Amino acid sequence: MNKLTVIGNLTADPELRTTTSGKSVCTFTVAVNRRKTQSNQNPETDYFRVSVWDKLGENCAKYLTKGKKVAVIGSVSVRTYDTNSGEHRASMEVQAGDVEFLSPRSDSVDQQSGMTKASPADNPFTDDDRPY
Repeated sequence: MNKLTVIGNLTADPELRTTTSGKSVCTFTVAVNRRKTQSNQNPETDYFRVSVWDKLGENCAKYLTKGKKVAVIGSVSVRTYDTNSGEHRASMEVQAGDVEFLSPRSDSVDQQSGMTKASPADNPFTDDDRPY
C-alpha cells in the first residue's frame, strides 16, 4: 500500500490550473518540521509537493493560503530527471486523496498586530461543498 500522511504548513499560496480536458488541479508545498535531535538545534524541515484534483483541489485553492496548517493523505510518486548540468535528481510528489484544513478560518484582522483572528464557530463550507 502506498499511503503517506503529512501535517505541516503551506510554504506559499496554492496554484490552481485547469488541464486541457477541463479537470482542475491545485498544487502547493507543505513544510513539515522534524523533531529536534538535540535541545540546542533547530529542527530540520522536509518539503512535500502536493497535487489535489477536481472539487477538492478547487476548495484548497479557495480556502488555503501561505502559512495555513493542513493534513494531507495520499499516494507518493517519484520521478527522476537529469539537470542541464547532467546531474541525476529525483522529485517526490503526493497525489492527495484527502486534505484536512487544520487552521481556523479567519474573517477579521487585528489592526494592531496584522494577525488574523478567527471565531471557533467559523466554517468555510456548506454541507454541499465539504472536501471530505
